[in-house]
Amino acid sequence: MGSIRTWSLAAVSAVLVVVVAHRGSNASAEAVRADAASPAVAASTVGASGAPAVHVTGLPDFSDLVAQNGASVVNISVVEKADHGAEMGGDPLSQFFHRQMPNQEHMPPARGIGSGFIITPDGYILTNAHVVADAATVTVKLTDRREFIAKVVGVDKRSDVAVIKIAATGLPAVRFGDSSHLRPGQWVVAIGSPFGFENSVTAGVVSGTGRPLADENYVPFIQTDAAVNPGNSGGPLFNLDGQVIGINAQIYSRTGGYMGMSFAIPIDLALDVKSQLLKNGKVARSRIGVAVQEVNQQLAQTFGLGMPRGALISLVEPKGPGEKAGLKPGDVIVSVNGHPIDRSVDLPVAISSLAPGTDAHLGVWHDKKESDVDVRTVLLEDEPAQVAKTDSEEDGGKLGLALRPLDPDEQRQLHTRGHLVVEEASGPALAAGVEAGDVVLGINGSTVSSIAELKKEVARAGHSVALLIQREQSQIYLPLDLG
Repeated sequence: MGSIRTWSLAAVSAVLVVVVAHRGSNASAEAVRADAASPAVAASTVGASGAPAVHVTGLPDFSDLVAQNGASVVNISVVEKADHGAEMGGDPLSQFFHRQMPNQEHMPPARGIGSGFIITPDGYILTNAHVVADAATVTVKLTDRREFIAKVVGVDKRSDVAVIKIAATGLPAVRFGDSSHLRPGQWVVAIGSPFGFENSVTAGVVSGTGRPLADENYVPFIQTDAAVNPGNSGGPLFNLDGQVIGINAQIYSRTGGYMGMSFAIPIDLALDVKSQLLKNGKVARSRIGVAVQEVNQQLAQTFGLGMPRGALISLVEPKGPGEKAGLKPGDVIVSVNGHPIDRSVDLPVAISSLAPGTDAHLGVWHDKKESDVDVRTVLLEDEPAQVAKTDSEEDGGKLGLALRPLDPDEQRQLHTRGHLVVEEASGPALAAGVEAGDVVLGINGSTVSSIAELKKEVARAGHSVALLIQREQSQIYLPLDLG
């Protein structure tokens, strides 16, 4: 079986080569409600423990919600730029977005299908960036079968949110909910154009909030089990009050079709992006020049945290804001401006939402105690790649590492400040995922530049260590259990 992949939800191909939806939604802050038109009934009783037990019978009736909001959901068809296939040749998803033909010179334009929803009566529409970003023409079809050529007002690829505009007035616009109040278990409804079937309705529940996805650092996705498929991209996710709480954007799938896990962009984030696109034509985000990773139980114990929390710094950009503020690999950021950072995904979301050039007040766990650090943010742009690689003879002791020093030429070639490269991993190191070619940078927040320094740090460590390694284009802490 192939590994599970995250796919975008736009449909493509002259006939209907499709892809997968992308991002957010939020649901009603209330529990499942019963109304006059709904057979759903919720009754509370008191359980044996004294805590109230909630029993839900029946299912809600979504017909009124769909009748009131269906006309606000639009079908979007796209003809992509003729040279787009060449531009996207290195994209691993390109086979799903473009027709693959032996003779590229005479290839007809690729076509895609997606969804969107009207946010103002004068024709502004929200959708996914991946639906319209590379379009030569964008056609919007309403439920009354009128069609309009749309103008792409703004596209933000980092959040996968786009704003388009059609020349029409008196249109039915959606209402917005508050995605910050979403709770797992709440009912949600998705409306869109899966496989081109306009205004299709599916329902499910919120499975989780604040979900991180690979390579998606700036969106805390809403996970639902509402069925979305290629063509649902950019469509709205409603709560039971008929308010939009997210934009359907991605699914996890082995097949490219729905397999029970859908992801939506929270509407609060999408509306902020929309406002910046309309005002400035682009979105300004902040960064502080650090790379972070999740804190698991072993890493929490190693760094003296009472429980897994925060964002562990694995890399600090030279001369960047974080380094200027004194941040170091091994520090754990536990709050930003007083707001707790529970998971590593929370940090880029919190920092990127700040205006560039402002101060971020960080709570930082350093040397087994918490301190305050102020960092002046800078504009988030394309960040320089960090590289490492290689081969691999000295003993790394009970870590299970065979190491050798790097010479200066190798360091320059690998663009690394590390001095030790892994020749072979066994025992605890192998179990933790260390590989030949990894460059060892430090242990438990301390830099090591020789075998002697490494052994000294291991001797002080106890039963577990956090080994900082550089691999390919990233740095990461790996927890090693020494038994």
